Amino acid sequence: MPRTALVVIDMINTYEHEDADTLVASVRKALPAIAALIARARASGSPVIYVNDNFGQWRSHHGELLQTALAGRHRDLVEPVTPDAESLFVIKARHSIFFETPLAYLLGQLEIERLVLCGQVTEQCVLYSALDAHVRHFKVVVPTDAVAHIHADLAEAALRMMQRNMAAERCRSDDIRFDTPGPAGTDTAP
Repeated sequence: MPRTALVVIDMINTYEHEDADTLVASVRKALPAIAALIARARASGSPVIYVNDNFGQWRSHHGELLQTALAGRHRDLVEPVTPDAESLFVIKARHSIFFETPLAYLLGQLEIERLVLCGQVTEQCVLYSALDAHVRHFKVVVPTDAVAHIHADLAEAALRMMQRNMAAERCRSDDIRFDTPGPAGTDTAP
């Protein structure tokens, strides 16, 4: 099985933006699956990479973004997915996780071939990130229960586009395996 990384997109969030109220309801629904994916990836030893907007705070770093989000009115949406000491963190300024970030280099250093994309927003950042991953020849997996949307109809269209145009695998989060190399090159699942 190809070496896999879990990419958690934009989950460190204050929800102080347009459409936040609509998004929050979808995040609440996806949050258990996202948190479970993070726990399973960590347990397997697969890299967990948070790629998050900087919200225009150009002097901030991931710790400040996390503190601000935890101090916000939706702390309950951030706490279950808080990065641990082993998590990797990449700051982005635009929709795609790859746009002018060091992510492609990091994935190359980690010898990652397969990306599991979870987080928000399905019809925006997840969609553009899946496209950019596809053109970089990564295998892309999108667990439909671990992505949150603003517009359900656009999210469904985005998921269909990812599957059809980008060869992304659509599945439930429970169906995803995070395998790690075992003895003598065999794979073991958690």
